Amino acid sequence: MLNTQPHLQACDDFYEALINAHQGLSTPESHAMNARLVLLLANHIGDHATLCDALRLARGAAGLKTATATATPTATPTEADHQAITPVLPTHAMA
Repeated sequence: MLNTQPHLQACDDFYEALINAHQGLSTPESHAMNARLVLLLANHIGDHATLCDALRLARGAAGLKTATATATPTATPTEADHQAITPVLPTHAMA
């Protein structure tokens, strides 16, 4: 089951590390790094159902139709899907 509740420890530190990891990369290099990061984290999670839930929520949050929605009209993302994860500004950005 996908945990969409705040769970990340030292979230500001991670956000800063993520931004720093992209410094000096071209857009294609940045996209490639994000893809590698997703695959590394997917491997760490390992559970297919959880990963599919994450894909569905991420794609729904982007306002896009899910692959399932194309095949099954009843699988259209709900309003709850769009609000499952709310992005927030890191606390150091508010200072």
